Amino acid sequence: MNAFDDPGAQCLVLVNAEEQHSLWPSAVEVPRGWTLAFGPATRDECVGYVERAWTDIRPRSVRRLLSEVAVHDEIGR
Repeated sequence: MNAFDDPGAQCLVLVNAEEQHSLWPSAVEVPRGWTLAFGPATRDECVGYVERAWTDIRPRSVRRLLSEVAVHDEIGR
């Protein structure tokens, strides 16, 4: 069975530079550009972690840009 399709496999939660999260099979090498945030654990535990930790799914660069625009708008008032 493919490690990505195995519901009983141990999983990891990975995070990239944009603070996006991904479930990843623990038996598969972590890809470049991603770091371990949680695990190894069951798939359900990893999903629970993602639901608690990744509350704003916008990429970090978008959140930063929108924050800068909001500050600029405040200054311009």
